[in-house]
Amino acid sequence: MPVESGSSAAARQAKQKRKSHSLSIRRTNSTEQERTGMQRDMLEGQDSKLPMSLRSNLLDLFGQIEREFENLYIENLELRREIDTLNERLAAEGQTIDGGDLSKGPLKAKASHSTSQLSQKLKTTYKASTSKIVSSFKATTSRAVCQLVKEYVGHRDGIWDLSVTRTQPIILGTASADHNAMLWSIETGKCLLKYVGHAGHRHFLFFTHLSVQTASGDQTAHIWRFMVQLPAPQPVADITVSAPSEDDVDFSDKDEADADAEGPNECPSIRVPSSTLKSHQGVVIAADWLVGGKQAVTASWDRAANLYDVETSELVHSLTGHDQELTHCCTHPTQRLVVTSSRDTTFRLWDFRDPSIHSVNVFQGHTDTVTSAVFTVGDNVVSGSDDRTVKVWDLKNMRSPIATIRTDSAVNRISVSVSQRIIALPHDNRQVRLFDMSGVRLARLPRSNRQGHRRMVCCSAWSEDSPTCNLFTCGFDRQAIGWNINIPALLQEK
Repeated sequence: MPVESGSSAAARQAKQKRKSHSLSIRRTNSTEQERTGMQRDMLEGQDSKLPMSLRSNLLDLFGQIEREFENLYIENLELRREIDTLNERLAAEGQTIDGGDLSKGPLKAKASHSTSQLSQKLKTTYKASTSKIVSSFKATTSRAVCQLVKEYVGHRDGIWDLSVTRTQPIILGTASADHNAMLWSIETGKCLLKYVGHAGHRHFLFFTHLSVQTASGDQTAHIWRFMVQLPAPQPVADITVSAPSEDDVDFSDKDEADADAEGPNECPSIRVPSSTLKSHQGVVIAADWLVGGKQAVTASWDRAANLYDVETSELVHSLTGHDQELTHCCTHPTQRLVVTSSRDTTFRLWDFRDPSIHSVNVFQGHTDTVTSAVFTVGDNVVSGSDDRTVKVWDLKNMRSPIATIRTDSAVNRISVSVSQRIIALPHDNRQVRLFDMSGVRLARLPRSNRQGHRRMVCCSAWSEDSPTCNLFTCGFDRQAIGWNINIPALLQEK
């Protein structure tokens, strides 16, 4: 006996259902016609004030409504039978379906939406947990390659600037809003010399060979010479200092007597400069030396930068053109090039390599104050801005930056290491971050209640020659910090 296939049997069963459904509808229609005729005969025998035609139309309408309801009821019964059949099939496989849930499309869509939401929550939770693990790992790694070595405490106000000598003896210089500039022993953290010749509240400091150039809010720049006796280096075990017991207290909240209790009062002072550079009509915000050390350049809030002859203190050139106050100036380490930055969102490149022609180029790459622009040993300029970006430029093609670093806080005076070309970014939000020249983030210096800066970080400076610290930072917390950056390990993690 031939066996009927499943598909043909299902088709035959569906055909029979449609046939029985149509027969039931025809029976219903014939029954309704008989019922309508009987009702019409009954109504004709009753007294009514309605016209016979209107009564007949009403009876027809009511009959149609009743037929529609009956058809819906029959279709509902057919659907229920199909659901029961499916349940019987699935029961044999160990599954069940609720007919009510299956017949309601919105419930099914809602269940699917709930499943999607649950899946998204799981993904979000997983990503958050993974991010915490990765951040914890990165923080541990940063502490391993970036270690706080020494804190230089003694200023009575925020430290605006710092610099490190490039020739022997290797010492650290800081300039503060307390009207003083100080020279420090990098190894011991002791003050070696203090300059108190300025009257302005802002100080900026730049070294050349045994000479220091300081800029100030008194509209002048001073050049003074120094001779210091470096103390004997401490044993290696005493170089790396742990946080003192008072690290949980902000230095800016301490008494002035505590701030300079470590010895700045005992170090010798200089009150008279070797020469004074006078030509500006506003705060002198920055200063630097041209290659060779025979000329110096200063930048001021009077929107001009001045070039001086160091020996005679005479003004050689006045570099004008910025529309707002200058914020920084920097000279190239090997060429007679000067770059000035300004609050007008631009920085300018001044070329003095040809004595007969002094060219200038204007670069517009930022949307807010350019806080600093510095040269690298190669043919690059790195600019930082209050627009929270740092941009790397090629001197051979300055039309657009070759790399852009986007951060979460305004960037202050940046510095670039000479040998490894690593950019140190001091931020308003107390962080210091390290990037390479291609814009890849390398590390963030560790900061907590027990170490690091507690106020805005104003400036950073690299040192290639100090065996103890190779990066220095300063800020409004009245302290400078010396860091040891394990550069090979840092680049290896990259």
